[in-house]
Amino acid sequence: MTRKLHEPLLIVEDSNEDFRILQRLMRRMAVQNPIYRCTNGDEVLDLLYKEGSNENSHVALRPSVILLDLNLPGIDGRDILERLKQDRSFREIPIVVFTTSANPRDIELCYQKGANGYLVKPMDAQELQKTIQAFVDYWLEANTPPA
Repeated sequence: MTRKLHEPLLIVEDSNEDFRILQRLMRRMAVQNPIYRCTNGDEVLDLLYKEGSNENSHVALRPSVILLDLNLPGIDGRDILERLKQDRSFREIPIVVFTTSANPRDIELCYQKGANGYLVKPMDAQELQKTIQAFVDYWLEANTPPA
């Protein structure tokens, strides 16, 4: 379990406010995983596909889980999801969609493209905390990823 604390989490979120709230909640939940953020699809691809240019860059290239917003500027979350799940190098990384869209078509599409989970961002602060706690409990603590 200690190994999991050092595995990076990639949050793909274009909203500064939503990202700050996520950070604050995760800090309160004592999440110790390094958190990396991308604000659009191009940044995700740049981060994951770049060759290691410094000694720490390899850590960010292999997140233990990706929390992915769907509605992003540029390449949107649906396209990122599809690209990563079609790529042998990234296919096994769990991708959990975290979006405001409760549209059944979006949910269906994301699972068809390989999403490992789909969470709708609640507007209520208490519900948001419960949702993030469930994400942390499962994906960062209970889940055992492939080696």
